[in-house]
Amino acid sequence: METVLIIVGSIAMLIGLAGSILPILPGPPICYLGLLIQQWRADPPYSTHFLIAWAVIAVGVSVLDYVVPMYGTKRFGGSKYGMWGCTVGLVVGIFFSPAGIVLGPFIGAFVGELISRNDSSHALRAAFGSFLGFLLGTLLKFVACVMMIWYFVAPFFDW
Repeated sequence: METVLIIVGSIAMLIGLAGSILPILPGPPICYLGLLIQQWRADPPYSTHFLIAWAVIAVGVSVLDYVVPMYGTKRFGGSKYGMWGCTVGLVVGIFFSPAGIVLGPFIGAFVGELISRNDSSHALRAAFGSFLGFLLGTLLKFVACVMMIWYFVAPFFDW
């Protein structure tokens, strides 16, 4: 039974790592599921505090992945129209995965800023902020998944 749990947990970790890069999969929650599966083993490797902390991190990083592109839009001079455009672009982009999730916030922020100010250079700058926010969110998810994989593998080698 332990072997099955290790295999299923390993598969969850690999899918979670892929999900940290592919926007269609929720990477950190799937990696966290891999940690939880290991708790069913005869000798559970993690404490309750550890699992609670990683649950908070997985949820927090997943939420930040949606918030950071809007913040990037605002930080690069975007208005409320640009932030709303970024949000709408992200939601619409989900239906055109994976390219839609990458380009949706960028295009949405650009269109929102064009509606607001009708200045394409300013709109492009705000859209670039949205794209940087998307990249930062992806990086956060990837780092969180790599850390969970580290904690998944470490008990097998007594690190």
